[in-house]
Amino acid sequence: MMLRILVVDDSALYRKTISDILNADPAIEVVGTAHNGRMALEKIPRLSPDVITLDMEMPEMDGLATLKILRRDFNNVKTVVFSAHTERGAELTIEALNLGAVDFVTKPGRNQKMDASLEQMKQELLPKILAFAQRNRTRSSLARDNKQQQKTGIVAVPVRSFPRPVVKKRQVIAIGVSTGGPKSLEVFFHSLPASLNPAILIVQHMPPIFTRKLAEQLGRDGKIPVCEAQDGEVIKSGHAYIAPGGQHMTVRNGGAEIIVSLNADPPENFCRPSVDVLFRSVAEAYGQRAIGVIMTGMGDDGCAGSRVMKETGIPIIAQDEETSVVWGMPGAVVKNGLADRISPLKKIYATICDYSL
Repeated sequence: MMLRILVVDDSALYRKTISDILNADPAIEVVGTAHNGRMALEKIPRLSPDVITLDMEMPEMDGLATLKILRRDFNNVKTVVFSAHTERGAELTIEALNLGAVDFVTKPGRNQKMDASLEQMKQELLPKILAFAQRNRTRSSLARDNKQQQKTGIVAVPVRSFPRPVVKKRQVIAIGVSTGGPKSLEVFFHSLPASLNPAILIVQHMPPIFTRKLAEQLGRDGKIPVCEAQDGEVIKSGHAYIAPGGQHMTVRNGGAEIIVSLNADPPENFCRPSVDVLFRSVAEAYGQRAIGVIMTGMGDDGCAGSRVMKETGIPIIAQDEETSVVWGMPGAVVKNGLADRISPLKKIYATICDYSL
């Protein structure tokens, strides 16, 4: 079954470019275009799209106004927004993700050559759209089919033989997340107590500027301090640190303290920051005083790092398929026998507490 796409952009050039990129894939059908949100909303009942690509800045009805109505009237339609890689673009994108957009693509900069711009857009957009096609084909999941989950919402899964954790207190919660992450992190942060003791280290796959805006938003809405991590920063209990876009985040022992280190080493799993990089360093610096969480996201970043954590005796919690926008990253951890628990988003913190915080 082909994935049906509606392309919404006020630029005729972008409407054609995005349509051509998507129509070139046999799993995708562009069923229509619209030059603003109002026209898109009028076409949805007739075209029945699965996914909308939505420009943020349009005349008559912009992206944010459109998303508000989509969430109310067409909440089964997934939306990927197009954003400028600017301060303003990042702010609009974070707001769009909070309104229900599932992911975003940055529009090429004005100084980029056309061929390079088109290739960048293709490389960024197509995998994200195809992830939704894959989700539609594999809607039935091992997590949802598990009878124990039907009763409790939390699944204990068969885990390969690894050292058993013996510590009674965790000093850090390490989180890896990608597609659908900003909204999922917001839900997770609302479940945290103001008296939280462990620090939280987060890799969210996002470019520079966007990670800082995400930290600001979570800090405003949450109960604990949240910041974009800085090189050389001492990690404090009850604080959350988000890896800056474009840089790997690691942690290292600094005597009695654990210290953040940032670097621009080559991407891993095509990602910088990478979850694998963070998880390896957490295993070395914290040992069994840590706990790992893999949330919604495409690909398998975090799977190899989860294996290193498991070999150190660190428990791993994976978000379930039902509440994940894309069950790539958590699914890879589960399928490789690395997850101690599979948990719905709203119960992840309660599951973490089972491991003695």
